[in-house]
Amino acid sequence: MTINGGFALNGNQSFQNLTGTALEMCSNAPLTGYFRNGYCATCPDDHGLHTVCAQMTNEFLDFTRSHGNDLATPHPPYFPGLQVGDKWCLCAARWFEAFQVGKAPNIFARATNSANLQQEQINNLLSKAIDMM
Repeated sequence: MTINGGFALNGNQSFQNLTGTALEMCSNAPLTGYFRNGYCATCPDDHGLHTVCAQMTNEFLDFTRSHGNDLATPHPPYFPGLQVGDKWCLCAARWFEAFQVGKAPNIFARATNSANLQQEQINNLLSKAIDMM
């Protein structure tokens, strides 16, 4: 299924990851992504650009809570609340804010969407990739 512009809703068909190959699934437990299909896919309506597949840490969860986005507290039935170790499609801007102050979580390059990123941003993300070692 696609929406305007050919953006994929059911999987990774229209997106590349940071390695230049097809976008891989980030997580289905908890089910993540803007479309809640497990992929860090995006579309023009995704103003947060939920494209960075990251593994949650206490440091990052505390950081994002202190900046107005509490990802640890559940809001059933829509949001499970995240725990340390969970993989989640983060807003790119929040990840880069955390990166600038040394609190960015590790990422999964093959499940992180390269859409709308500049080369310097890709290099910063790859410096925290744990699936490229």
